[in-house]
Amino acid sequence: MTGLWDKHLEAEFAHKSPAEALATMTSNPRVTIVPTMIGGRGTEELHTFYAKHFLNQLPPDIEVVPVSRTVGQGRVVDELVIKFTHTVQMDWVLPSVPPTGKRIEFAMVVIVYTEGDRISAENLYWDSATILRQAGLLPDPKLPVLGAESARNMLSHTAPLNELIRRTQR
Repeated sequence: MTGLWDKHLEAEFAHKSPAEALATMTSNPRVTIVPTMIGGRGTEELHTFYAKHFLNQLPPDIEVVPVSRTVGQGRVVDELVIKFTHTVQMDWVLPSVPPTGKRIEFAMVVIVYTEGDRISAENLYWDSATILRQAGLLPDPKLPVLGAESARNMLSHTAPLNELIRRTQR
């Protein structure tokens, strides 16, 4: 399973190939980006998503940093940190938001479902408010939302905890 998932990620991020990514998937795959409800069901819809709203919208400096991987029965769960400069339209992360030029870092969890030797589905989760804050779209500092520090903490585990609680008690 992990080799299949790694091959799929290579098709997406290294080759940016919808056909190659779909070749790792079942005949009726599904990808759901939970925070934005963007993705695709079935080969045709998923090909359109990959070709027009995902793989062609990966910023040149995008970096995927693995944090942890859990393998279970028919599933792979990856915890990742995604880093990029928002220099291109990214429908899958910030639909309808033109490039801001801002640096974005966020934690992501991907749950990959397999059937036999193929990927049948992916569910991707992240905190959209963190991304909106970093893109300058949630400027109110009183909102209980962090920026890149939450993703950075996933890599170092050194950031102070409970800052949002302390901020509201001042």
